[in-house]
Amino acid sequence: MTAPCSSRKASPYRSESPFSSRCFVGILLVALLLLLPISSDACGEPPRYESMQLPGVPKPSYSPGESVQYECRPGYQPKRPPLPTSAVCQNDGMWSLLQEACTRKQCPNLGDPPNGQVDYPNGSILFGSEAHYVCNVGYFLIGPSILYCDISGSTVEWSDTPPTCEKILCKPPEKILNGKYTNSLKDIFEYSEVVTYSCDASNGTDQYSLVGESKLVCIGNDKWSSDPPQCKVVKCAYPYVENGIIVSGHGTKFYYKATIVYRCIEGFKLNGSNTIVCNANSTWEPEIPTCIKESTTPSTQPPISSASVSTPPSSQPPISSDSDSKPTHTTTTLGSSHPGYPSPSDEPPPKDAESLGAGIIVAIVIGALFGVVVVVCSIYFCFHKEKKSSRVSSPEWLPRTSEVAHPT
Repeated sequence: MTAPCSSRKASPYRSESPFSSRCFVGILLVALLLLLPISSDACGEPPRYESMQLPGVPKPSYSPGESVQYECRPGYQPKRPPLPTSAVCQNDGMWSLLQEACTRKQCPNLGDPPNGQVDYPNGSILFGSEAHYVCNVGYFLIGPSILYCDISGSTVEWSDTPPTCEKILCKPPEKILNGKYTNSLKDIFEYSEVVTYSCDASNGTDQYSLVGESKLVCIGNDKWSSDPPQCKVVKCAYPYVENGIIVSGHGTKFYYKATIVYRCIEGFKLNGSNTIVCNANSTWEPEIPTCIKESTTPSTQPPISSASVSTPPSSQPPISSDSDSKPTHTTTTLGSSHPGYPSPSDEPPPKDAESLGAGIIVAIVIGALFGVVVVVCSIYFCFHKEKKSSRVSSPEWLPRTSEVAHPT
């Protein structure tokens, strides 16, 4: 009998193959035998749990009937009463299911510190929880503000020593040149205590101005609400504006925070802000405005004669035939009492008045034409009636004439 993988004499009609079909089948059978231990009935790696773990490295597969034993993870402890911690590989290739048999360990209780309190965002002091510390008003925290319940050897502990709350105190604020503050003899200031700065009297012609906050408050441990102010001479130049008028803020000297309000004279308009303030650098802020002449636009309406506004008494026509014995009524000139110098509040008559006057003239012309037509029609009808009446009276004498002319 010939061996499966024995060499044969090559046929002159067929090329020799490196492996025969019998040799390939043998290799396939050997591979299947090697794969027999990993059958479909075997179990894979055991399942993972949040609170439990296997003591060693798990195998890649397990045979039916094999079991594994779990233990609690660090930071966890067995529940009471205890629950099963062993899982078995079943015949269907599935592991038996387990419940979480371990629970988190608890850190020691933390009491509220003096003049402060502790808060637990997770609502517990179990493993993985946090503790947040807050001090009362007027006190500051010394130490970490957050503690963590973490693993410490075989148990759990807080990550650090609990903090303390100390009273807020401030050292005296800085002294300033040409000024002073209240309670300057104290060595320690408590929380929310206030000091007030003021400037000394000046030896020169100009007074000192307090630049900055006059009141400082102790708001933290050796922390004041702002930097100390300065006492110095702040004087701005006279803010002259050509063609402008100072509405408020008149004076000969303008010190720190002096405020000026402007307006321009008639015929000029303001270019810039109408309000300026003397700042700490002895300059006006914003810049001093200017008054520029307003541009006059040519009017499209015809000029209005002075006679239409005011009529002298001598040119007023008489009202009736006996006007010599009656006073003559004249119109009153609008504006100023001086002729030719109207007041700034006078305004030209509105355009609607001109259109209204033109409409009245048109209405008068139409009414006159209508009256002429009525008169002409009346004359025509009267003439026509008279002619008709003459025709009716003629038969009384016409026959008599015929009788004289043609006697029978």
